[in-house]
Amino acid sequence: MMETWATRAGLDLFLAPVDARDTRPRRALEDALRDAVRTGRLAPGTRVPSSRSLAADLGLARNTVAEVYGQLVAEGWFEARVGAGTWVGERPRPAPRPSPPARATRPATDLRAGLPDGGQVPRAAWVAAARKAIAGLGAADLGYTPTAGLPRLRTEVAGYVGRTRGVVARPDDVVVTTGFSETLALVCAALHASGARRLAVEAYGHERHRHVVRASGLTLQVLPVDGEGARVDLLDADAVLLTPAHQFPRGVPLAPARRVAVARWAEATDGLVLEDDYDGELRYDRRPVGALQALAPDHVVYAGTANKAFSPALGVGWAVAPGWLVGELERLRGDRGVRSDGLGQAVLAELLASHAYDRHVRRVRATYRDRRDRLAASLASRVPAARLRGLPAGLHVVVELPHGADARAAVAAGARRGVRFESLADFRADDPGDPADARCVVVGFGAPAAHAYAAAVEATVAALAEVC
Repeated sequence: MMETWATRAGLDLFLAPVDARDTRPRRALEDALRDAVRTGRLAPGTRVPSSRSLAADLGLARNTVAEVYGQLVAEGWFEARVGAGTWVGERPRPAPRPSPPARATRPATDLRAGLPDGGQVPRAAWVAAARKAIAGLGAADLGYTPTAGLPRLRTEVAGYVGRTRGVVARPDDVVVTTGFSETLALVCAALHASGARRLAVEAYGHERHRHVVRASGLTLQVLPVDGEGARVDLLDADAVLLTPAHQFPRGVPLAPARRVAVARWAEATDGLVLEDDYDGELRYDRRPVGALQALAPDHVVYAGTANKAFSPALGVGWAVAPGWLVGELERLRGDRGVRSDGLGQAVLAELLASHAYDRHVRRVRATYRDRRDRLAASLASRVPAARLRGLPAGLHVVVELPHGADARAAVAAGARRGVRFESLADFRADDPGDPADARCVVVGFGAPAAHAYAAAVEATVAALAEVC
């Protein structure tokens, strides 16, 4: 009894069982082929194997297969083409049901925070790096990727974050992940397994990150955020998640005194700081704010990613962890069966080694700075009472509208004009928030294509002006 065929033409197909010992093999084969066409496993326009090949694969007489083909041609299931073999025929398609008239919708231009422009990705450099990286892979590199990541990428990441972000890192300290969400899940799982029960988060941030923390079994302490960043003096937890270079989404950096204070807290309590450096490379107005990790390398997990500066399509992030934690993170990854794409890791390693990644970051930094300036200038001209926050870095700004304006009304006005941005209150971890949140919106400037950016700015400013 055969359930598949593998032909000399290279076609594999699952067939209902056809038994060469059956007293009616012709009928069985007819039924199996009709079923394959009817269910779509043999699509219209597919060339079927020759009668000789299929007969050999199924252990049937060639005449039996030829007769089956002839019958199916006569019925319209197959087509016989002179000199070109036998093909699956086109099938009549049922007329589609009429659908109710759709309401006209205007596709929204995405101005949510933290989204980069895919059109800025340097495709030529990416292709060149991919070609060189793949050509240089040995046989061992084409097996399963090491749980902690390719050694070459771990080496390149350690060098890169050391020279660009001031991180204290050796290759053995680096664990490659699929992005920050996985890094967060691994660290939370390690904390819970070690007996930790509470993790502090900033009052503003991604709800999905807070969900990851809760899913690990940890409870949350919410730290207020003011003009100097998170109130780390209120810490009452086993660990803390911070965005110290550019608080997400309010944009304020953690003040120097607070950076020192949280490092000393971690050392004194044996606590752990998880530093999310999501856009640390995209600083525009002054020297970059270095990584907090350098103040207490044995108590800080530095988390980075290529998503903002390069492309989310790479699907690569990294954690620089204290030596005592690296093995546990690696073990947890192994237990979960998670492995990052080895080819993607090899390509990123080549981009870093050739400094093509650095060149790209410098180029997009200038592009995004120009976009920020254009948005700020338009707002200053048309909505002069608005205040902008978070300008020195990142891919978004916070716009505080004047008294009497409502952020949710502004979001709705934007949607009517085809642009999508968010209220600052959407990012809060607790209620009630700062009363000013009700009139603050978060507007991204990274995602729109270059040719669409001017229109996106015009629509956004018009929406904000409408509610002021």
